[in-house]
Amino acid sequence: MNKDEMIALAKETIRKEANGVLSLLDQFTDSLFYAAKLMYGCKGHVLVAGAGTSNSVARRLAHLLSCCGTPALLIDVGDSQHGLSGAIRKNDVLVALSKGGHTQEIITLVTVAKERGAKVIAITEKPESELGKESDVILKVVAPEDVDPFGMVATGSSLVNSAFGDALCVVLFKMRGYSIEQFGETHPGGAVGKKLKDMGI
Repeated sequence: MNKDEMIALAKETIRKEANGVLSLLDQFTDSLFYAAKLMYGCKGHVLVAGAGTSNSVARRLAHLLSCCGTPALLIDVGDSQHGLSGAIRKNDVLVALSKGGHTQEIITLVTVAKERGAKVIAITEKPESELGKESDVILKVVAPEDVDPFGMVATGSSLVNSAFGDALCVVLFKMRGYSIEQFGETHPGGAVGKKLKDMGI
């Protein structure tokens, strides 16, 4: 592959991923409303879980939810098989990410969550899957087929799911009327913390 071919491939990758994110505009349904209301009314923590690349998306979503005023934590699906699922309480909401909805670690975690009285929100391409059937709210997110190499390396699809999560975070941010002062209380460090301090916050 020569230099021009590399640059062309990089551009095509970004074009496909951008189109993948834009495809979300036609995917928002009433389920977004119900998921946001469930998370807004959560009296415990919002717990976010995924396996593989979905774990990275889940970690990012949990962090941004907390930044936007919705207390959230990543729950590791591997550790949840060995006692960590004991952290789930009836006032919690579990957001479970699984493209196909059949990841066994996720299903096991969801089963424990339901038994403990927690609510479950699924983010999946397959509402008819085992995960979908066990969830209280299903957020169907479908990435274009050509956005991932081999249709399996989750480059673009992880970006699509992350963007969907961003939209959910901003909705909750606005619902709470979350202020920059509140954000500043939990972000004292780094360049952002310095900028807030310079602003007198």
